[in-house]
Amino acid sequence: QVQLVESGGGLVQAGGSLRLSCAASGITSSAYVMDWYRQAPGKQRELVAEISQGGRLNYADSVKGRFTISRDNAKNTVYLQMNSLKPEDTAVYYCSARILAQPAYWGQGTQVTVSS
Repeated sequence: QVQLVESGGGLVQAGGSLRLSCAASGITSSAYVMDWYRQAPGKQRELVAEISQGGRLNYADSVKGRFTISRDNAKNTVYLQMNSLKPEDTAVYYCSARILAQPAYWGQGTQVTVSS
């Protein structure tokens, strides 16, 4: 059974930092493109960051220079380091794993709330 379990969300003041973790089980995450998405209330889910099997990184323009995605293959875990957080970063953050264009697996999400 495949599971992606996110953790690390919470409430933080604007300008603060959080590190999200996505622990995978049932798959070898290094064999997948791992993505972080977010969904704010009333908005569509959007891709925030991704890391390919070879380590290539991609970020949404809104988070470039503030967020960093990384993976620890030994721990089968992907991280999202979020710095200089803004109120508009408030959302539920999800990780996903894919090989093709669409995610094959999703986590349950973790809430990030940034207060002004």
